[in-house]
Amino acid sequence: MFEHFRQELDEHHDRRERVIKLSRDITASSKKIKEVHTIRVPRLNEQLSADLEKDLAKRKGEMLKMFESVAADLIGINAWRYQRQISGALQEYVEALSFEHYLTTQTLISPDQASATVGGGVRLTPEDYILGIFDLVGELMRFAVTQMATYGLLPGQQESQRPGLAASGTTRSKDERRDILGDMRCLRASFESLNTRTTSNSASLAKDIEKKMEVMRTSVEKVEFATYGIILRGRERPKGWVPALTDDFGGAGPEPIASYE
Repeated sequence: MFEHFRQELDEHHDRRERVIKLSRDITASSKKIKEVHTIRVPRLNEQLSADLEKDLAKRKGEMLKMFESVAADLIGINAWRYQRQISGALQEYVEALSFEHYLTTQTLISPDQASATVGGGVRLTPEDYILGIFDLVGELMRFAVTQMATYGLLPGQQESQRPGLAASGTTRSKDERRDILGDMRCLRASFESLNTRTTSNSASLAKDIEKKMEVMRTSVEKVEFATYGIILRGRERPKGWVPALTDDFGGAGPEPIASYE
């Protein structure tokens, strides 16, 4: 009898270690996909280049094999027994998947769409989907700040929407005003109205949400402050303004910078 118990415990520890190892591999691959998008995607809501699509397809294929290899250890009751071990990887995967989906379509991927991409029959729980979307806000913040520093525009804006260019008294349509900051604010409002008491695993979910809520709010605020900075600089700097950096440039000074006005 005790030999049987020992065998069961050994099998349990072996399965747990396999799930943890593959969870780390999936997490690392998901981070690489996010890095590729942040570096190589030039604009929001544009078709990816052929080379980038090929690179991403290869990475996704590798992740699909990882899910398929771990699926056997997550069948039946084991799906819940090792949920905490695979949960972090699923959240990271949802974050990477939803980030790519948003960059190319400027829409939020649905739970059904995300679940359909998880290979091997591994179950994507509603909790993991929600927590992954929480993390998405941080990726959107990094992408938005990088794009503003590079192009001087909030992702989703057109050149005609550059701060200071709109004629006095003119209004823009709802579609023209839609940018990444507006989408992030919508996500923030939705998260803040989230009722965790309606889920069966509410205690654990509420604890995780509490940790991520403040980080999510900070990410939105960073994009807001960056946007305010662009607007204020565009309105306050006169035409031909140049920074006072003559000494740093060896006396030559930088090229004149045109105002947004």
